[in-house]
Amino acid sequence: MRQGDPWLGAVAAPPVPRPVKPRNYGLTMVIDKGLGVRQTADLLELAAEAIDYIKLAFGTSLLYPAPVLCQKIEMIREHGIHVYPGGTLYELAHVEGRTRAFARSARALGFTVLEVSEGTADLTPDDRLRMIDAAMEAGLKVVTEVGKKDSRVRLEAPQVIEQVAADLAQGSHLVIIEGRDSGQGAGAYDDQGRPRLDLVDEVLRGVDRPEVLMWEAPQGKQQLYWIQRLGPGVNLGNVQPHDVVALEATRCALRGDTMRQALRGLTEVFGGGAKESGGMCRRPS
Repeated sequence: MRQGDPWLGAVAAPPVPRPVKPRNYGLTMVIDKGLGVRQTADLLELAAEAIDYIKLAFGTSLLYPAPVLCQKIEMIREHGIHVYPGGTLYELAHVEGRTRAFARSARALGFTVLEVSEGTADLTPDDRLRMIDAAMEAGLKVVTEVGKKDSRVRLEAPQVIEQVAADLAQGSHLVIIEGRDSGQGAGAYDDQGRPRLDLVDEVLRGVDRPEVLMWEAPQGKQQLYWIQRLGPGVNLGNVQPHDVVALEATRCALRGDTMRQALRGLTEVFGGGAKESGGMCRRPS
């Protein structure tokens, strides 16, 4: 029960498993493409309990006035939310030969996470390992990403499965599957924004711990697909700020499609599809 529930005694959400923060599954990562301080404050006031990560997209944090950047980072952290600069900026730092300097500066600015990606730059396995190590040495949590932003480079399931295993072994806590901020023509999606079912099926069969995957899903129809496919405990990224509350409602069976399933008791479809051992959809103890 949320503190100060305005509907107490009048209506209750369906009994869908939804862990409270800090949680290990059912994570929501918001993509911030340039919210001002007051916009950030509004987002946090309304939806902080639904957000686990905020990414300052691409290289945008390089363009922030220093006081604004520091104020935003502090505000986000005060609400128990991890905050990190876009992986694109870390890629640039690596290309410039400044991997460790970037990681130290990110920690000094107050960021809590670094994303190791190669959406634009080409990294060798050793490059990727050095970027992970630099972040960890700076005291930062590491998430990694698999896939290119170039629509001409097709993501293949064996590549995902192999990279997930390698990244987890090297210290990553979460592996993000590329989807871009558009949700079209990259990673897990075709040019129309539809999930590539062959890729998804093979990845889910080949990854031992699906709860460590985060699927970028900037479109509402994509978020609904993943929740119906994997349950409310699926990790979703690149969620637009204005969609956070709607996504949380979908997770909690407070939107038509998922409410219908919950009220019919279709637990195998909604919330029961994930392996119990993976812990994606278990009710928190």
